[in-house]
Amino acid sequence: MRKVLLILALAAAFAAGYLARRSGPDSAGSPEAAAAVETRWTCSMHPQIILPSNDQQCPICFMDLIPLEETGSEGLRPEELALSANAAALAEIRVTEVRRQAVSRDIRLVGKVTADETRISTITARFSGRLDRLFVDTTGQKVRPGMPLAEIYSPELYSAQAELQAAARAAADGAASAEATYRSAQRKMDLWGLTAEQIEQILAGELLSSHLTVTAPTGGVVVDRQATLGRYVKTGTELYAIADLSRVWVTLDAFETDVASLREGQTVSFTARALPGRTFTGEVLFVNPVMNERSRTVEVRVEVDNADGHLKPGMLVTGRVAVALDAAGQAVVTADPSDQPLVIPATAPLLTGDRSVVYVRRSVDGERAVFAGRQVVLGPRAGDIYVVLEGLTAGEDVVTHGVFKIDSALQILAKPSMMNPAGEGAHPATPEFKRSLGDLVAHYYVLQAALAGDDDIAAKRAVTGVASALDLVDQVSGTLDAAAADRWQSAAAVLTGAVRRMTDSPDLTQRRLPLEDLSDTLWETLLVFDYSADNPVRRFHCPMALDGKGANWIQADTTTTNPYYGSAMLRCGWEVEVIK
Repeated sequence: MRKVLLILALAAAFAAGYLARRSGPDSAGSPEAAAAVETRWTCSMHPQIILPSNDQQCPICFMDLIPLEETGSEGLRPEELALSANAAALAEIRVTEVRRQAVSRDIRLVGKVTADETRISTITARFSGRLDRLFVDTTGQKVRPGMPLAEIYSPELYSAQAELQAAARAAADGAASAEATYRSAQRKMDLWGLTAEQIEQILAGELLSSHLTVTAPTGGVVVDRQATLGRYVKTGTELYAIADLSRVWVTLDAFETDVASLREGQTVSFTARALPGRTFTGEVLFVNPVMNERSRTVEVRVEVDNADGHLKPGMLVTGRVAVALDAAGQAVVTADPSDQPLVIPATAPLLTGDRSVVYVRRSVDGERAVFAGRQVVLGPRAGDIYVVLEGLTAGEDVVTHGVFKIDSALQILAKPSMMNPAGEGAHPATPEFKRSLGDLVAHYYVLQAALAGDDDIAAKRAVTGVASALDLVDQVSGTLDAAAADRWQSAAAVLTGAVRRMTDSPDLTQRRLPLEDLSDTLWETLLVFDYSADNPVRRFHCPMALDGKGANWIQADTTTTNPYYGSAMLRCGWEVEVIK
């Protein structure tokens, strides 16, 4: 069993015959290393199979193995790998030029609509009394400025009116202290909310009542009502709260890692779950200087026009802020064309926790390309690209597809790789981790079947299942040793990116495109972690997939069911590898 697993691990590293090199001693001059790779063996029918000895047969067709003709490795450093043009094509190694470009990073925010606190008015009782009549008796009722809200009965009101009338008469008769008493009584009427017209009526003797009508000082919606019919209230008792919702706040939560890119005045676009198909915009009014220690988020307040009243307080929203980045990866208000950052595709780096590494095509010598690892310092991720702060220069060719294959091949050859600098080879996985990988494979099968069956509804559900399975694998990755955990994190970054692109795809055609990265990285992961199952896991290849570029997928059944074409070319492709 162990031999079969070794075969499969080697097959993954050299996926298509691919890694032919070093027949002599390495640059370190180690005789042991030279002997280890002096003669290797392959299958004439399946050149992707490369083995260190011929004491077994091809695991696919069971033919005898033949010696592998290897290219020289003169001038290579221990951490470098040479591939012929044909081998690189078979291994599906693709490179992208490192370049500078304008970068806009999207920051995703979640939150809800709230009332503008500066537009909330609270109506209180200005004197003691009893609520004898309510004109507004329900929360949510719309009111206009000056609209009657409630009527209060108060003996104090009657006494104060009589006092005002008496003080006015005394002042008219010329009493010495009458003028001050009159002004005090008039001021009391004013503080109690009586209008100038009502005070004039009292002075004219026309208004002498124990009831006063409370009116709305502003228009809006009643968001809180404490007034109840017959209730006796004291001075200062809250009766109503009225909110003007013609402008509202959208309160969003920004993660700790995004806070440095947010500032007042930025434009935020957002959508509400309750209003599908509509996009709203607003301006950042306030970024809370204090972080919520429990959720590790910061409140971002956005002011939004709501004249049509479609946004209701309490609605859940998802926001987006587009932030331009400079060459240092810092957020800027206005992008400078001369200060564009250096970028690479998100599939290029291998993330190892405390290190980020890439493989660069160092040179092309005739029919041979040389690939070398490079440690880099990455800035923020912006969609499908990373900003590079250190380690690369514009114009270099960085490997964007097949990175994991190159790194695994170096480890199998006992050479230093960027994921395993000591060249110690792969680390075993724990039983818990392997079981979680099995669950991930099971969910992948569901997705593959849905795509092959042209069922986009089932495919969307299956993508959700794959995402959940990925989370479970990530949770148990803590049972791995440090090196194995780092290798999983690099694979997980590619898998998660592919799943995210599938989730965001608008239709079945677009949802099929990220399947290549998902399939290749999952297959490499199974091999690297020495995965085994009760039923064989089969890798298929279709040379016509993705506009003739060719692509692989995984399935359990021996009959080809092509997920890239579905019913259009369901049987296009054949089995190329198997994990038994």
